[in-house]
Amino acid sequence: MEGWRQKNRPECLEKRYEFDSYEKTRDFLDDLGDFCEKVNRFPDISFGKTYINITIRPSENKKKEEISKVDHEFAIQIDNLNKEIKN
Repeated sequence: MEGWRQKNRPECLEKRYEFDSYEKTRDFLDDLGDFCEKVNRFPDISFGKTYINITIRPSENKKKEEISKVDHEFAIQIDNLNKEIKN
């Protein structure tokens, strides 16, 4: 989970992805959108021409608002999408 920051107030995981071009940014956004629809989980996303900021809040199934193993696994899956774009 390289580059992810865990914040406590509010509980969340955050990461910024940087890209060489708008096309690569767009490719990652498209893949991320498809993946999120497939798993029915949607992080907060903001982006510009060559960057994307992602915030993962605690999974909705939990009564207590804490980052869990499920949230970390979701972050790892997002990282794997980015690796595919770079290759």
